[in-house]
Amino acid sequence: MLRSVNLKTDMVRKGTHGRKVVRPMTPRYITIHSTQNYTAGAERHSEALKNGALRSPKTRYGNRIGYLIWHFTVDQRVAIQHMPTNEQGEHADFGGPGNRLSIGIEMCENRGNSRLATTERTARLTAVLMKKNGIPLRNVVPHYHWPRRGKHPPNKNCPHFLMDNGRPGKKWRAFLGRVNYYYQQLQ
Repeated sequence: MLRSVNLKTDMVRKGTHGRKVVRPMTPRYITIHSTQNYTAGAERHSEALKNGALRSPKTRYGNRIGYLIWHFTVDQRVAIQHMPTNEQGEHADFGGPGNRLSIGIEMCENRGNSRLATTERTARLTAVLMKKNGIPLRNVVPHYHWPRRGKHPPNKNCPHFLMDNGRPGKKWRAFLGRVNYYYQQLQ
């Protein structure tokens, strides 16, 4: 299964940008995102993370380090890992449990990228991570799951193409069905 994910490792260097502060984590959730960036695939997102291009202002209820960082970026061809899964990212809900307890996966939406192939690759990667980390399917959540203090609305419509009217519904359940299908193949 991992071979079909086509996983590459391209880590942000420890001590720089999104990893300048390393906070340990035992993952209990997997959070699924969509980039809403229509110009960059997984490799360009990886470069942006390594070069510190994805800044986020540090605020009372905001980002703790001034940079965005997540664990994996997926497109139709590849999944790229940017940081170890035992470190906290800055991808979900600022200092809340979404960042403190979850592995973040971003799905690319760039022009020319197949959304279907990206979603399937993400479902496979999610199943592998569930198995490796003992994470149950009920703890695979959309970014929407984590309210963001100080934001309106607090629950982000993300991944927007897997939400129904801005909330988890039939499309999200179908995605979880694909994840569970791949997870059952690993058993």
